[in-house]
Parts: sequence; structure tokens; C-alpha cells
Amino acid sequence: MSAVSDRLPTFPWDKLVPYKATAAAHPGGIVDLSVGTPVDPVPELVQKALIAAADSPGYPTVWGTPELRDAITGWLERRLGARGVTHKHVLPIVGSKELVAWLPTQLGLGPGDRVAHPRLAYPTYEVGARLARADYEVYDDPTGLDPRGLRLLWLNSPSNPTGKVLSKAELTRIVAWAREHGVLLFSDECYLELGWSADPVSVLHPEVNGGSYEGIVSVHSLSKRSNLAGYRAAFLAGDPAVLGPLLEIRKHGGMMTSAPTQAAAIAALGDDTHVREQRERYAARRTALREALLNHGFRIEHSEAGLYLWATRDEPCWTTVAHLADLGILVAPGDFYGPAGETFVRVAITATDERVQAAVERLA
Repeated sequence: MSAVSDRLPTFPWDKLVPYKATAAAHPGGIVDLSVGTPVDPVPELVQKALIAAADSPGYPTVWGTPELRDAITGWLERRLGARGVTHKHVLPIVGSKELVAWLPTQLGLGPGDRVAHPRLAYPTYEVGARLARADYEVYDDPTGLDPRGLRLLWLNSPSNPTGKVLSKAELTRIVAWAREHGVLLFSDECYLELGWSADPVSVLHPEVNGGSYEGIVSVHSLSKRSNLAGYRAAFLAGDPAVLGPLLEIRKHGGMMTSAPTQAAAIAALGDDTHVREQRERYAARRTALREALLNHGFRIEHSEAGLYLWATRDEPCWTTVAHLADLGILVAPGDFYGPAGETFVRVAITATDERVQAAVERLA
């Protein structure tokens, strides 16, 4: 056990504990803008679907029910503009984080193989490479990487933490480069439906991939767009030649989404109204927090999409974390996402309206 755990970095969130205590001691209570976990209710139609499927004594299937696969393919075509998507092009997963962490292992990567991810990125991309004992490296533009030995390329648009969105032209160029060099491309698109000043595009769009899914897979989650982080509902979509072997591996590993969760996901994917309503909540919170941070002396970069504001006062990030903790506001230090974030903090817009208003008043 220690041999595996020794491959991993210190869990970053543990470093925030003393700052959380400081923020919690504020007379008005803590405003936690650090993790970005959904706080609004699960949509009623999703709850009803979960309850209706509660009597599920048998084992669920790893590939999901045909109804779930229909719901996924329908959503991909309706919302992302994907074309010609069949059941073989999709695979349910138990939340997107487990996939990110275990994908290099499930792909059979190991010492000497390389995994690349953005310079500022979700830490679990690196964790996945470490678990597989593969090498990992960061990039600003992936087409500048040496493709030799590069077995897995992660894209993340919209980005966590920065909210940066890759344009259709950039995605098209990167997909073409990856195919030219035989590099498997996985695109983490979990924030795709949360564009603000940009309209995010999927690698599954035919204008990006030329009508072929060869060598590309996208990752999608219901956690953010449907408030289902507690359900662990997500899925992959893309190249059947990649998803087929992953399905077999996951069957052996028992990586199956629960039957009630599958029923809930069907309901969530079939309804766009609750997504629009949730977007409106987040848009109002984002506007309020953005204005308050700017007035407080912050500069905000990127943040065109997603659930975070990437903010800086051009000082060490932990100095900013401490300053905001004294105001009862907890944020994530930018260096959690790589050394390039050492002067930034990530501010989540996922708190309740009441807590966001408290943060706005304190920043004023």
C-alpha cells in the first residue's frame, strides 16, 4: 500500500485547513469559495427518477442500460452537434475524477510512457500518470510537445482552474496534430455548458474532427450542469476503438454506475430547462463576485467559462488566501494547479446567493 501512496503528492486541500479555520472564525461565518461543489437542489425530476429506480436489487451493467446510452447519444447530438454517434461511441463512468485518475493505468501505460496536460490544470491528471508510473509533463501549446513516447494528451476546455476556452480553430489544429503523430487525445469538457463570454466547442463537433472520432475521446459530467456531484454520474464519448477495450477492463474491475444513478442521469440528460435555470443562478453569482473582486483590487484573467474566477493581486497566492480568510472568505491557492498559478487564486461561484452576498459585502 505504501508503495502506491508514496507515488502521490501531498493531498493539496489539506494545506487549506488552517485558513479554513480562520475564515470560519469570522463573526458572519465562512464563505467557502474554494472547492466549487454544487450547493443548489438536485432538480426535482432527477430526484423523482432516482426514487422510482430505488428498488434495484440486481447488479447494474457497466455499459449502462440501452435507455442511458440513448440519452447520452441524444444529448451529444442535440447539445454538442455530434453526428453519427452510436452506443459504441459512449461509455458511462462513475464520476469523471475516477476516470482521470485511473485512465493511464487502464490504457496500460507505464514507465517510459508520457502523459501531457496543460501547465495550469486539475491536479488529478498528474496523479493518474503517477499511479501508472508513467512520465508526465505540462504544455502551453500541445503541438510544441515531442510526440515520441507521448501516449496520452489531455485537453481541458473550459479549463479548471482558469476558465480558458480553446477556440474551434485551436481544437481543430490540435486534433489534426495528435492524429498525425498517433497521440491519443482525451478532452475534459465537464464545464462545456457553462460558457459566459465564450461559447465552448467540443472535440466531437464535426467541424473540429472532420466527421471522424478516430483517436479522440471527450469526458463529460453531470456534476456541475445538473447539481449531481453527489450522484457520481459521468460518461465518455468518442472513438469506439478506445472505448471498447476500456469497457472490457471496467467490466473486470466492477466499475459500474448504480442503477438508480443511471435512471437519474437519463432524466437529467433529457431535460434542458433545469440546466438553463442553474446557469442563470451561476451567472448572477459570477457577476456579483467578479465586480466585488475587481473593486477590491483584483485582476481577473480568462474566466470565460466554468464555475471559477481566476483572480490575482500580483502577490504570492498564499498571501491572498490569508488576506481573504481574514475576511471570512476561503478560496483555492493557484499553486494547487501548478507553479504557474503561484500569484493567482481560484474563486468558485458555487456558494448560495446569501453567502455570495456576504462575500460581496466583506470585499466592499
